[in-house]
Amino acid sequence: MANYVLSCCSTADLTRTHFETRDIQYICFHFELDGKQYSDDLGKSISYKDFYDAMANGAETRTSQVNVEEFTQYFTKFLDEGKDILHVSLSSGISGVFNSASVAAEELREKYPERKIYIIDSLGASSGYGLLMDKLADLRDGGMDIDTLNKWALDNRLKLHHWFFSTDLTFYVKGGRISKAAGWFGTVLSICPLLNMDNLGRLIPRFKIRGKSAVIREIVNKMVEFADDGKNYSGKCYISQSACQDDAREVAELVEKAFPKLNGKVQINNIGTTIGSHTGPGTVALFFWGNERTN
Repeated sequence: MANYVLSCCSTADLTRTHFETRDIQYICFHFELDGKQYSDDLGKSISYKDFYDAMANGAETRTSQVNVEEFTQYFTKFLDEGKDILHVSLSSGISGVFNSASVAAEELREKYPERKIYIIDSLGASSGYGLLMDKLADLRDGGMDIDTLNKWALDNRLKLHHWFFSTDLTFYVKGGRISKAAGWFGTVLSICPLLNMDNLGRLIPRFKIRGKSAVIREIVNKMVEFADDGKNYSGKCYISQSACQDDAREVAELVEKAFPKLNGKVQINNIGTTIGSHTGPGTVALFFWGNERTN
């Protein structure tokens, strides 16, 4: 067993069972739903269905990241057990949580000078960030030490591709990602934006595609274009979705058909309450390993 803790935030959007099975520790973000505070605890405090139903019915959401004090308390319990820590954070391109974790780690290094504490910016989000964590768990379980694993994560994090589409522009307008006018025209014309994450971990709109069937085909085409070895891709593939399981399943079926050497079935997860507070229902995200992401 490794003498260090592999850790991340709840925004990696894996299930509790997945985290427990892979021995990945996690710390929860927070959110508000119509003024009531919740922990982003992977559907425990409020089910994903109830959360997205409330958003669809007009509920207001706000999110808050893990602060320095929370990180300090969280890390301390591992350090007191004599464990080193490798913690991977949600992308700094969409959250300030990497900075909070880094400040806490710097303070704790002074108190625990004999311990190693690595904080890595995933430059990713949702189950793409989760797919990175799953790979790091594989390497840890294969005997990789914490220093080598830290370097591997920094060297390979941009090889994890994130592609998203949405069939509901309501929350992109609310969040200011698109204008009200663009949202109205997009809805009338059935425009589904296709986005990805760039090399700075920012979510960038790339294409405006008319119709759900077309955007589902195109997101799979992007995997064909960018995946390691093209259609001979033999890695894992994750999907996350927000209250649109049928759309996610359709993408998964096309991926499994296009990539016969895939490592197992496509795993479909829920977009969690933190990221879902900004996407709303109707978003599907596809994650896979490929060439290094650039701007």
